[in-house]
Amino acid sequence: MSQNRRSYGRTAYDKNRHGSGGRSYREYVDGNTVRKLEPVSPREKAPVKKPHHEVRKNRDKARYMNAGYVLFLAVALCAAAFILVNYIQLQSQLTNLTKAVAAQQSELNFLKLSNDEEYNRIISGIDLEEIKRIAIGELGMVYAKEEQVIEYEGESGDYMRQVTEDN
Repeated sequence: MSQNRRSYGRTAYDKNRHGSGGRSYREYVDGNTVRKLEPVSPREKAPVKKPHHEVRKNRDKARYMNAGYVLFLAVALCAAAFILVNYIQLQSQLTNLTKAVAAQQSELNFLKLSNDEEYNRIISGIDLEEIKRIAIGELGMVYAKEEQVIEYEGESGDYMRQVTEDN
């Protein structure tokens, strides 16, 4: 490793101080980042190889675009653009439908809540004792006797119709 030497024009006293042996103040080492004073030799360039005739021919073919290749690229670009536009439209429709469903679900929940509140209000407003008093006192209704009750087992448990009137 070569060292950088700089002279700073010292006086004669400084030159003779160390005598002829060793370094004098005129020789200064600049640490580990010493610059070389020798001119940098130009880098040797690697010899340029000429490519083989077949390789050069293939490269020229790869650079050349004929009409069929350009037409193929244009068709592929149009197809890709068509697919992308349709995809974006479908995404937009999906987003709109999702928002519509969310709005309808919100409305359904509101209507269910309103319906339940109204039902509870109506049920709490019914006085069963008043209904019993009016039915027995004003309308003359009486409770059924034991022999008037007929039990019937139907195939379906939903409801039963009475077709004839029995006394």
